[in-house]
Amino acid sequence: MTIAVIDYGMGNLHSVAKALEHVTHENVVVTRDPRRILGATRLVLPGQGAIRDCLGELERTELRGLVEELLANQEKPLLGICVGQQMLLERSEENGGVDCLGFLGGEVKRFPADMRDDLGQRLKVPHMGWNLVHQHRRHPLWEGIDQDEHFYFVHSYYVAASDEACVYGTTDYGRVQAHVAIGRDATFAVQFHPEKSSRAGLRLLENFVQWTP
Repeated sequence: MTIAVIDYGMGNLHSVAKALEHVTHENVVVTRDPRRILGATRLVLPGQGAIRDCLGELERTELRGLVEELLANQEKPLLGICVGQQMLLERSEENGGVDCLGFLGGEVKRFPADMRDDLGQRLKVPHMGWNLVHQHRRHPLWEGIDQDEHFYFVHSYYVAASDEACVYGTTDYGRVQAHVAIGRDATFAVQFHPEKSSRAGLRLLENFVQWTP
């Protein structure tokens, strides 16, 4: 039994791997070897930075086609994290507009420049730090995690999925409701960083390791 963290050069690869090792006795590998990725029982698609750079590195390492194949087949559980979530949509506004993998309908939008809370206080972009996640619908990865639990975020862009049936968690930042947990079939993806989210994040990773879609 092996969990493969897909290494295309972008994301907190080793932090994610260490967090997974903390919650499982399964073998966790960070790899860009297609044979090892295809041979794994579970997959993690991380991502950090600008989405054009992430997609560019996915192309450069010749892994984009493999990831698209894995998403199309849905034969094994896959967890997307941060930009690994955003990639799953059709398009992102970042970098002047970028076509993404198109696994789920919707787009990635930038938070408005003049964000304010209910008291009129200016909110910073990027959205950085702890914020609560409302479980929009039930999912095995929410098992043992309280409703409106806090997770750790770092992002300037947010997912707006077009199919509500794919939305499993939301976060409000100012007047924006971001779809921070989305999924379909054997794929689940989150905007927040479970590897940085203390007990709740580790529980989500543990649930992923035990998940049988």
